[in-house]
Amino acid sequence: MPENAALLLKAVQFAALKHRDQRRKGKDASPYINHPIAVAHLLAQVGGVRDIVTLVGAVLHDTIEDTETTPDEIEAEFGPEVRELVAEVTDDKSLPKEVRKQLQIDHAPHRSDRAKAIKLGDKICNVLDITSSPPDDWPIERRAQYLDWADRVVAGCRGTNHSLERRFDEVLQAGRAALSAPQA
Repeated sequence: MPENAALLLKAVQFAALKHRDQRRKGKDASPYINHPIAVAHLLAQVGGVRDIVTLVGAVLHDTIEDTETTPDEIEAEFGPEVRELVAEVTDDKSLPKEVRKQLQIDHAPHRSDRAKAIKLGDKICNVLDITSSPPDDWPIERRAQYLDWADRVVAGCRGTNHSLERRFDEVLQAGRAALSAPQA
């Protein structure tokens, strides 16, 4: 395990460097690095994931999509297996947002179990963020649409990790209840 721990810490350091100037969109504008760390922690803690490639992939899941990181750079630092996994969960930012969102729904059932686990963790964390600290410019309707879309993506990931799926269902139900409650 020491070698795996070192690799995971290397991924955290790499992602922290890549995301160093980024903030989350929520009201609290938390440091972006908190998100991929939370996804990896959720996979390990709730999902029981011990596979180091999946955990490293979770930490790095947004580096290609949201930073200047290249797939070759991921491969040089973490090997071809991690590069392939990170590429599998990366949206093509050259496509319009609505197309990217639809492709996530369409492709989810065909992803590897590792990629599905990362998608589950990512959607759990995002639903929590959308309901607890949404961006200031996101009205209730947009937040509700995000929850509906996340539910459709997760539908294609089911059968991968029952603990993560159960947590998603709990978070989604609580998020929908929070959005339908009278606003103060």
